Amino acid sequence: MTTNKKKIFVTQTLAPCGRALLQEREDIELVEFPNLISAADFEALLKAHAPVHGVALGATRFGEAELDAARDMKVVTRIGVGYDAVDVPALSRRKIPLMVVGTANSPSVAEQALFMMLMLAKRANELHALVKEGQWSSRLGKLPYDLFGKTVLILGFGRIGTRTARRCLAMEMNVLVYDPYLPAGEIKKAGYEAVADLDAALPRADFVSIHCPKTSETLGMFNATRLRHMKPSAYLINTARGGLIDEAALYDALTSGRLAGAGLDVFAQEPPPVPNPLFELPNVIIAPHVAGVTWEAVDRMSEQTARNILSALDGEPIRQNVINQDVLT
Repeated sequence: MTTNKKKIFVTQTLAPCGRALLQEREDIELVEFPNLISAADFEALLKAHAPVHGVALGATRFGEAELDAARDMKVVTRIGVGYDAVDVPALSRRKIPLMVVGTANSPSVAEQALFMMLMLAKRANELHALVKEGQWSSRLGKLPYDLFGKTVLILGFGRIGTRTARRCLAMEMNVLVYDPYLPAGEIKKAGYEAVADLDAALPRADFVSIHCPKTSETLGMFNATRLRHMKPSAYLINTARGGLIDEAALYDALTSGRLAGAGLDVFAQEPPPVPNPLFELPNVIIAPHVAGVTWEAVDRMSEQTARNILSALDGEPIRQNVINQDVLT
C-alpha cells in the first residue's frame, strides 16, 4: 500500500526521548534496525522498505550501496559526532546532508579524558590491586602523582577539546593547545597557550589528550617516531578515534619505559582482538568506546538526532550540525 509518510530508519540505541519527537509527527514512520547489523543485512533491509528518506546511524557504515538501496534518502544523521564510517563525498554528490549532534556528547567525552588522566596519575588500577592482594606494606613503592602544576597538551580545540581544556584548568594544570586549523589568537583569548609545532611541544607535556577527527592527516599520527618526543614520565590519552595511535609502537614505548602510561577509549580495530598485549599492562586504562555514551549523553544525542532529521525533512537543516556544508548552497 502506498503511503505519503516519510520512512526513517533508526538504530536500536536511539533513546525514547528522540523517538518520541519523531513519533509526534504523523508524516513519519519509524523502522528500527540493530546497531551491529551486518552491511549485507542493512542493505537488504533498506531495499525491503524503500523508499527510505532518513537514517539515524550508530556504528553502521553508510555509502553508495546504502544510498542506492534507500532510493530517496533526504538526510543521514549520526547519533554522535564522528563520521569516518560515512562516505561523505557520496552524500554530497546527491545533495544529502550528513548531520551530527554538535555539543551533545562533548561534556561526557571531556569528563572521560580527565577521568583517565586521574586514574593514571593516581595509579588507581595498581593501588586497587595492591590492597586486594594484601600488599598494603608496599604502598609507598607505588606513590601516585598530582595533576596540580602539571602540563597538559590538548590536540584539537573543537567542541570536546575546549571543554577538556576548561576541566584541566580547573585542576590547576598548565594547558597547551595544538590546533593547526585555528588562529593562535583565538586559543590565547580563551586563556591557553597555543603551540604551533606539535613535536616541539610534546617534550613539555606531562599529559597529552587527543581530541581530533580521524582523517588522512591524523591517521597514525602517534607513531614510534612521535612517541619518542614524549617524556618517559608522560601519559597519552585517546578518547577521539582509533587508528590515531600506532598500537604496536605504543606497547613498545610503554614496556620499554619510554612512556609512563596510556588511557584508551578507542582502538584501530573495534572491538579489538583479545588477547591483546596492551590490556595486560598495569599502566594502561581501557574502555570500549563509551566516552561519549553516558546515560545523559545518549538522551542529549538522541534528541538532537531527531531534531536534525526533522529540520532536514522540513527543508531547513540545522546548519551548524551539517558536516558537508556544500549541500546547503
